[in-house]
Amino acid sequence: MTPDSIDFQIMWNRLIAVVEEQATTLIRTAFSTSVREAGDLSAGLFDRQGRMMAQAVTGTPGHVNAMAESVGHFIAGIGVENIFDGDVYLTNDPWMGTGHLHDITVVTPVFRRGCLVGFFASTAHVVDIGGRGFGPDGREVYEEGLLIPISKFAERGVVNDMLIRIVRANVRTPDQTVGDLHSLAACNAAGDRRLQAMLDEFGIDDLDGLSEFILTASRRATEAAIARVPAGTYRNAMTVDGFEAPIEMAVTLEAQGDHLTADFTGTSGMSSFGVNVPEVYTRAYACYALKCAIAPEVPNNAGSLAPFVISAPEGSILAARRPAPVSVRHVLGHLVPDVVLGALHLAMPGTVPAEGASALWNIQISARPVDPDSGLPPAEILMFNSGGTGARPTLDGLSATAFPSGVSTMSVEATEHVGPIIVWRKDLRPNSGGAGARRGGLGQVIEIGAREGYALWFNAMFDRVDHPARGREGGLPGAPGRVELADGTPLRSKGRQAIPAGARLRLSLPGGGGYGDPAGRDRRAVAEDLDAGLIDAASAARNYGTDPSDP
Repeated sequence: MTPDSIDFQIMWNRLIAVVEEQATTLIRTAFSTSVREAGDLSAGLFDRQGRMMAQAVTGTPGHVNAMAESVGHFIAGIGVENIFDGDVYLTNDPWMGTGHLHDITVVTPVFRRGCLVGFFASTAHVVDIGGRGFGPDGREVYEEGLLIPISKFAERGVVNDMLIRIVRANVRTPDQTVGDLHSLAACNAAGDRRLQAMLDEFGIDDLDGLSEFILTASRRATEAAIARVPAGTYRNAMTVDGFEAPIEMAVTLEAQGDHLTADFTGTSGMSSFGVNVPEVYTRAYACYALKCAIAPEVPNNAGSLAPFVISAPEGSILAARRPAPVSVRHVLGHLVPDVVLGALHLAMPGTVPAEGASALWNIQISARPVDPDSGLPPAEILMFNSGGTGARPTLDGLSATAFPSGVSTMSVEATEHVGPIIVWRKDLRPNSGGAGARRGGLGQVIEIGAREGYALWFNAMFDRVDHPARGREGGLPGAPGRVELADGTPLRSKGRQAIPAGARLRLSLPGGGGYGDPAGRDRRAVAEDLDAGLIDAASAARNYGTDPSDP
């Protein structure tokens, strides 16, 4: 049977279901809460050249778009002549994978009738990979944990027991970390089974024709969308907190015909600490931002990503060189869309939102028994928390919502179940959304303490504390974040710190910027915000000139 374009379109739609089941399998089998609760993962199908054909909607763009490049590294690293049916490969190399050691990428070749036809790949954030732990304090990547080069997790169906033993000997959570490796391999196998069934149904034995159809159609659709962007050069810059000093992020967009380039020349140099970003992660989030704004309806694959050309000067903080520390590369990586969309706003006003909290307020907590002889087990707890998004041209921002990462907020119950902590408070932060004709999304306030018998340390990796999200078109900035004890004692926004015995950690997450002059906000919307407790009377009067006593 020779498929026609209708067959290919049907198979393309089917592939989306295949990779979605792949991702769902990972969520259902994962050991780490970062995967099964927050969805910090990616899953996709690649052709035999390593080009991404389809990705699961479930997952994060940083993983997916970085993984789009990594499969090619696996093919080159293993060598086609050494790829066998039953093999499974993995790496967490930040420069070959998705940007830091905690993300493990697993690639499984797909064979049909004895021939290699493609690859399934998946990535997940594991709770621990050894070293200093998930935090920004390291001075080199060697301090940040175990780096596994591109390796065979299994060969011809036989798991590499020595690799498993090495991983178990180097991490604080061996059962969770090794369990997640098996979950990644299992989700790829689930994808393989569904793909084989589809190929049986349509009577074809390779993916070559389908891949060309998908990638060509996607590229043409994306190029047509880019061609509608007014030709020109557009620049934007944004200052963010950094670690030891503020960081300048700068971008120049060049729109010419059906291609668009983003150049980050002018961005600050590398940090001495783990906030550096490998360029693959910068490209991933820059592409994501541009594609969301310009061609959101085109499925994500190698064809739709190709027209966006992203570059950053080697040695800048957005193109860090080995062996730079990169553990919390997400902090700046998640801010890349804000600076890119700020430039795109100059070309397409009224299209993109204001700046948001953007960078996840992840927190890694180490719980240790106060009495080493108590028999209480140690624990590592990872929480994913989100501030507010920027207001949109026609809608308010979203409160306590992860953008651009798209991960889910972990429930209090799930978090408390995996470690000896108590989440005493978790609610929206009033007045934190930037005022505007459209209000920025609110941050949240979280208070955390230890259960009896435990002491807590935490790795802070927070931004938008000194440089809040800016509004757009006259909108006001969102509230900056704060890190403190519940009694008001200030703490650092980055680095490992202890929570004193009996004290509670309080995180006040930043809000998103407003959009448009606050004077243009509908009075009913202001009244509704007051009634809901999203703003107080003083904020209403100060920002909107509203007297709540007026009828």
